[in-house]
Amino acid sequence: MNLKLTFLAKFDYLLIGCIGILSTFGILFIYSSGINSEGVNVSNEYQKQIVWFSIGFVLMIAFTLFDYRKFKRYAPYLYIASILLLIYTMFFGKNVNGAHSWIGIKNLGIQPSEPVKILYIIFLAWYLDRSTEVDEKERFIKALIILFVPVLLILGQPDLGTATVYLPIFLFMCFMTGIPLRYIMLVIGIGTTTIIFTILPIWQSEIAHKTIPAISILTDRKLSLLVIAAALFVTMLCAVGIAVFRKKYYYWLTYGFGIITAGLVFSIAAGHVLKPYQIQRLIVFIDPSSDSLGAGWNIIQSKIAIGSGGLWGRGFLQGTQSHYRFLPEQSTDFIFSIISEESGFVGGLILFSCFFTVLIRCVSILWKASNRFGGLIVAGILGMFFYHFCLNVGMVMGIMPVAGIPLPFLSYGGSALITNMSAIGLLMSIHSRRLDFKDNVL
Repeated sequence: MNLKLTFLAKFDYLLIGCIGILSTFGILFIYSSGINSEGVNVSNEYQKQIVWFSIGFVLMIAFTLFDYRKFKRYAPYLYIASILLLIYTMFFGKNVNGAHSWIGIKNLGIQPSEPVKILYIIFLAWYLDRSTEVDEKERFIKALIILFVPVLLILGQPDLGTATVYLPIFLFMCFMTGIPLRYIMLVIGIGTTTIIFTILPIWQSEIAHKTIPAISILTDRKLSLLVIAAALFVTMLCAVGIAVFRKKYYYWLTYGFGIITAGLVFSIAAGHVLKPYQIQRLIVFIDPSSDSLGAGWNIIQSKIAIGSGGLWGRGFLQGTQSHYRFLPEQSTDFIFSIISEESGFVGGLILFSCFFTVLIRCVSILWKASNRFGGLIVAGILGMFFYHFCLNVGMVMGIMPVAGIPLPFLSYGGSALITNMSAIGLLMSIHSRRLDFKDNVL
């Protein structure tokens, strides 16, 4: 039985209220970030943010009113279109801060990797929903391929920060669809070992300042290839042990050595793909003073700004770290530092409460979704918001590496804001149809 909802009943006002508070904070402190040491605003970023918020608000309403189940018909075409868009951007996009991540005319443009997140979530939800009868291993491998295509294209721009967002989206959706935990942990394990093996050589030279034999193997090409060959050989032997002896511990030995082998191989690839400053960012949060005037500068100044805010903050437009331009990228990546300096712990607590409420509402909508397709979309959006929030706030506090991840609804940027507002609209579309159990609507 279809439940006829009135127009106003389709909206989640708690969710809208939290988004309104976050976006208002964002606009106010983007304005503050444009104030120079003489008290004059030298930037029109806040005006652009208001325009983008207005566009995003309209799209949020449109997505809410649109029946999300209709995306099932177009999901493959949307995914193909997103891949073509990323390919075009990689080769013909504008060069901004060393990355070909933008397309557009003159000052008008978008960052395609942002809206592609939504298209990716829709397509992966479509695939996972319709492949429940497929063997779990085959299903997982195909889902990985769906993940790797956009990630590799975004890395090719290169945009490491945005590329990393797709992984938690993938993991959250795989977990919610019932993919075995050992497969999910395999991806996490390979990712973790890849990062460790990539940063260890630079950690040795830049922070430890001494030679550690075990780590030096990673810096010698011949030795590292020999270690990879040995790890691969042991993995294959363990795999043979599974077939011959059929003992469970051979499976876990294969599992563990397979992760190590893959991590070693991917770390070599990462060493060629990632630029030195990107790898430096991955380790400098351990000891920012090791490069206090370079890669560590951002974290040091951010910590000063957050600490100086105290309980109530210095007051709106009274921040010194931003107005004297000690904070780089202060209206985007480090917007939370300005907010903490000027509104203090209380302001930060308000923002944390709003984000926490948004995440809780995502979980609530997920459990109440009327079908698997809708629930998977919510899981992807939840993973996206959770990762953005944790990494950005952790980054500015110095407990996570600097990765160029914006804070949702607060950081300056039209592509990200419009994408996030559209995601909220999708959430409300799913929530407003939670009692409508018709699976397909064409």
